[in-house]
Amino acid sequence: MNPTVEDRVPVLVVGGSLVGLSASLFLGRLGIRHLLVEKHADTSRHPRGRGNNVRTMELFRVAGAEQPIREAASVLADNHGILQARSLTGDDQEWLFKEIDPGGGLARISPSAWCLCSQNDLEPVLVRCAREHGGDLRFSTELSSFEQDAQGVRATLKNRETGELTTVHADYLIAADGPRSPVRERLGIGQTGPGDLFHNVSITFRAPQLAEVVGDRRFIACYLTHPEADGALLPVDNKADWVFHAPWHPDTGETLEDFTDERCIDHIRRATGVPGMEIEITGKAPWHAAERVAERYAAGRVFLAGDSAHEMSPTGAFGSNTGIQDAHNLAWKLATVLNGAAGPELLATYEAERQPVARETSARASARSAEHSHPGYAPAPGASGGRQRGVLTVALGYCYPRGAVVGADPALPVVPDQMRLTGEPGTRAPHMWLRAGTERRSTLDLYEKSFVLLTGTDGEMWRTAVKGANEEFSLGLDCYMIGTGPNDDLAPEDGADWAEKHGTTPEGAVLVRPDGFVAWRAEGRVADPEAALREVLAALLCRS
Repeated sequence: MNPTVEDRVPVLVVGGSLVGLSASLFLGRLGIRHLLVEKHADTSRHPRGRGNNVRTMELFRVAGAEQPIREAASVLADNHGILQARSLTGDDQEWLFKEIDPGGGLARISPSAWCLCSQNDLEPVLVRCAREHGGDLRFSTELSSFEQDAQGVRATLKNRETGELTTVHADYLIAADGPRSPVRERLGIGQTGPGDLFHNVSITFRAPQLAEVVGDRRFIACYLTHPEADGALLPVDNKADWVFHAPWHPDTGETLEDFTDERCIDHIRRATGVPGMEIEITGKAPWHAAERVAERYAAGRVFLAGDSAHEMSPTGAFGSNTGIQDAHNLAWKLATVLNGAAGPELLATYEAERQPVARETSARASARSAEHSHPGYAPAPGASGGRQRGVLTVALGYCYPRGAVVGADPALPVVPDQMRLTGEPGTRAPHMWLRAGTERRSTLDLYEKSFVLLTGTDGEMWRTAVKGANEEFSLGLDCYMIGTGPNDDLAPEDGADWAEKHGTTPEGAVLVRPDGFVAWRAEGRVADPEAALREVLAALLCRS
């Protein structure tokens, strides 16, 4: 069958799970026409990957998706913490942690919060939001083959329902096609890391009686440690529907067929300590925990994102969050290049920024699994299994010492021991509440579709500099004067000092990227703001 030819699209996204759908949403918000293809007929039916960390929710907030996601997640809104117990009915129980945000301190550094939304609930929301912003999403469509040259990517797509072949020409391709990525394999990109860590079978089941046993223990997950029936129990609705992750040992010859309904029911009864409990098995799905990072994140005009670029242990829910943040980092850079504001060299900073984050985060995820004694995981001798600190810094405080930043300290640790959201170049810009009349906004709400310059006392000089920069770079750079004067755009709430919060003085300025990371900071008065800004932007946009 000869393929039909379709008009060129700027970006082709391969894979329609969490990362691919997020990429579609972010590209659509930036006005970039794109096509997403997913080989499966619909979104995920299985309740997997439920933990969405605060940084991910910040991104969804700015993209207008936070509220519908929280509505979809409302049934688990009161679930917090991880419980470890020999069974649900015995005395041997310990909360590994009981609250995600004890004391409510997170509100001081973010306008968002963690959200427990299972993949089967989250993906339909992302589909709706992506389509609202122009995303062309095609399910039951797979990438059959592709080739690329200096001008773009030529891809052949196959409709799995009709067999029809279509040829699409794209400027760039994002491969969000999972841990066994055919695109990565086609590119010959290898992976580093320990590899497989453990294997589980995820069992969905109905057991109304279990809600009475669980009672008011509203956990995210409960690690059950019965020596003959360990596993992880997760609520779906806190009533009748549940998920149980049972260890699977394919290395000993154990197959999926060995997990009969009878075996699964017996295992769950023994693990929970409720013999005779009525259980209806409704589904089974294998999954594999691994620690791997791709040796390269790009080859020519093709970029890896999500599980195609990195695999992580599920403990801490770092994997999908890291992937969604990959997609966000790549989306604004693609948009800036496609719009002509930046040179294509900007895209090289995607790997420079995101690969070190994946390496650090995947190592922390494995250490977290060891700390929590995740069912099925037997760490290698000598592997770190002690108490892990700074989980929030992994989720929110990671840094970009190198990449599309000017003035970052190259010795800055990618994941610091303590949170350092103080306006340093290469870190996520600080959150503070601002007011424009009666409207209340976080500083983070300002960052999405363009670079933003924050300034104060010398604001008019910086405004002039921004006007000149926009004329030269066609960037659409925004400028906000922060203060309580008549010419200021935004007023800090409760008299907060924006300059101190961002590590500068009222005469200085802070340049923030569309993803909310600080690109550059002037820590005081600058003799020639326009010249300084032009020089910085030329470096950031690879236009020098």
